Amino acid sequence: MIDPADPPRTWTVAEADAALPLVRAAVARAKAAMAGHATRLGTATALGERRSNGHAVGGGEAVEVVAAVADLDGLGIFLRDPGRGLVDFPAVAPSGRPYWLCWLDGEPSVGWWHWVEDGFAGRTRIDELPA
Repeated sequence: MIDPADPPRTWTVAEADAALPLVRAAVARAKAAMAGHATRLGTATALGERRSNGHAVGGGEAVEVVAAVADLDGLGIFLRDPGRGLVDFPAVAPSGRPYWLCWLDGEPSVGWWHWVEDGFAGRTRIDELPA
């Protein structure tokens, strides 16, 4: 997991936008795995399929999500919510304060940012970048 106080790298809006093809591919894999897991779990539950330890019959979805997270983490990008495709890129304001450039799957570009402590609820448009 990326430490916002000491990220492996920081991103500009232009760099984050340029990375979106790679990000979209990793997010698509993670979202497909999450959806596949939900479908499989719902089917297994409806059919009453259980292992002797009480857990649903397993699939490879977790491995795929972990791989997508690792791919992005290796680039210094944080996949916050694999099911929704919520991604944060570490950035640093001119004042030195860390913040996140925020992208949600389906958005055409990185158009939002938020302070580390504010989270998604504090998203602000990119045209109002921090000083």
